[in-house]
Amino acid sequence: MPWDRNQMAARAAQELEDGYYVNLGIGIPTLVANHIPAGMDVTLQSENGMLGIGPFPYEGEEDADLINAGKQTISELDRSAYFDSAASFAMIRGGHIDLTVLGAMEVAENGDIANWMIPGKMIKGMGGAMDLVAGVKKIIVVMDHCAKDGSPKFIPSCSLPLTGKNVVDMIITDLAVFHRADHESPFKLVELAPGVTAEDIAAKTTASFES
Repeated sequence: MPWDRNQMAARAAQELEDGYYVNLGIGIPTLVANHIPAGMDVTLQSENGMLGIGPFPYEGEEDADLINAGKQTISELDRSAYFDSAASFAMIRGGHIDLTVLGAMEVAENGDIANWMIPGKMIKGMGGAMDLVAGVKKIIVVMDHCAKDGSPKFIPSCSLPLTGKNVVDMIITDLAVFHRADHESPFKLVELAPGVTAEDIAAKTTASFES
């Protein structure tokens, strides 16, 4: 059975380490905040100027004045800090963020990522995605394995405008996990969702990868 959104976020949370500074993209990545292992000290950062983000608020617990860069409501902690976007992007561009979890429309077998626009469709803008993939030490993509029309999203090369070239370190989909040791290595299939077979992955993936 494929992983649901929360299970995908929980799998991404397994990659966190004590003391990490982490940026979470909009969508499924935001849910990672609810799955930080107990006792682990992780500080979440948002591009719009917040350090120390709490769990994703449940319905009825939202504060309309507290939002992340994707305009989703978030929660604060007793140690949260607020600052301007210049300071926020200085953290990202200066290499001070250890890991980011992002969504994507496409990821190529060489680690390219396309996650900010589909030509012809209205968009909010690039946001911080391009800075994140260039400045953060480790990039994890969490996405559905296939698009709504059934087409693969882990593919030989991206057809959409790129956010970054050769930057993705790990891909977590609803079906599987792919990882590569460095940016010179190919992705390797390292984990399958319950009930998913290697044959299922081969049938729904056009990118080359090691098994």
